[in-house]
Amino acid sequence: MQHEPISDTPLISAPHGAGLASLALALGGLAIGTGEFASMSILPVVANDLHASLPDMGHMISAYALGVVFGAPLITIFLARMPRKTMLVMLMSLYAMGNLLSAAAPGYGALILARFIAGIPHGAYFGVAALVAAAMTVPEKRAQAVSRVLLGLTIANVFGVPLATWLSQGFGWRSTFLVVGLLGLTTAVMVSRYVPFIAAGNASPRRELGVFRRLQVWVTLLMVSVGFGGLFAVYTYITPTLLEVTRVAPAMVAVLLATMGVGMTVGNLVGGWFADRSRLWTIFGALVWNAAALSAFYYTSANLWTVALNLFAIGCGIAVCPAVQTRLMDVAGDAQTVAAALNHSAFNCANAAGAWCGGLAIAHGMSLQSTGPVGALLALGGIVVLGISVLLEQRPVARTLTAGSLAP
Repeated sequence: MQHEPISDTPLISAPHGAGLASLALALGGLAIGTGEFASMSILPVVANDLHASLPDMGHMISAYALGVVFGAPLITIFLARMPRKTMLVMLMSLYAMGNLLSAAAPGYGALILARFIAGIPHGAYFGVAALVAAAMTVPEKRAQAVSRVLLGLTIANVFGVPLATWLSQGFGWRSTFLVVGLLGLTTAVMVSRYVPFIAAGNASPRRELGVFRRLQVWVTLLMVSVGFGGLFAVYTYITPTLLEVTRVAPAMVAVLLATMGVGMTVGNLVGGWFADRSRLWTIFGALVWNAAALSAFYYTSANLWTVALNLFAIGCGIAVCPAVQTRLMDVAGDAQTVAAALNHSAFNCANAAGAWCGGLAIAHGMSLQSTGPVGALLALGGIVVLGISVLLEQRPVARTLTAGSLAP
């Protein structure tokens, strides 16, 4: 069952064209994606410099994820009446500050706090950017518009993360966060110039809080939090796995991360196309794909060529992003801003859960490549939750409780 999209604004024209506006929004995705995923790839370098264990340094990833989880709903609720472009500029400025603070952090505790601050604007930025992109296109192409915003996030894994990994190896991990902070400031300037003005319309904190009364929103968020933890179970520990299990040269790590990033870019574009035809089938297909690709990681990680193909396949699983983003916008009724932002809170719950589950397996003596099967189990859990969502949507009683306020 698909819900009719609900929008507070008519089709919006960008002052310098939709292309430049989309580019500005995607640049924010590039900054955020580089900062988020590079934190995982440079984890051993940071741990060594700060004299911390790898599992303990994983708290840096979890702190960022918690910032996203708390920041996304709070910002979008309390700033509900703020014009969208103003909010985007403010969010990217805060993101830049969090990364510059990370670069200057004197020790472990300060770095954990700085990563939490950097995570606060993440979900709200993507949520608001998705709504702005949707407002600039026709309803039947909303998912593809959202995928273009997310394109920066996936391209970060082709260019941004390998570059950040190279920088950390040659100039220290602080240089990575410095570059990300400068990229965030550049995005704020471009958004201010190229993104159209969109008023908040009828949005208000009370109206946005209504999203928490919608059962389908909660179930969808749970599905994301569980089902896509698998990607992060592998990605958080990908660098030590490639170095110790695949036994590649340090320079090859960046190349293999770029291979995964190419898969993410392909998956994102294909996923946007499929999501405009069926949200639910796209989500289901991506979860099945993830379960298979992550299971294979246990067997492919010992060989350079097989692990490269496998990482490309794992990256393609990101095809779910446009589908989930637009599904949340569909089921959120008139509280779309918070719902769109909560999607990224859910993905960062998946980030934290995946990092924790993978670290738990390693801490209990399992091999580094065991993160693959751990991730596959999480993907299977997501399929179960998706099935529950579909059953709830089809039951007349459930529709009375939830869909009555969702769609006419």
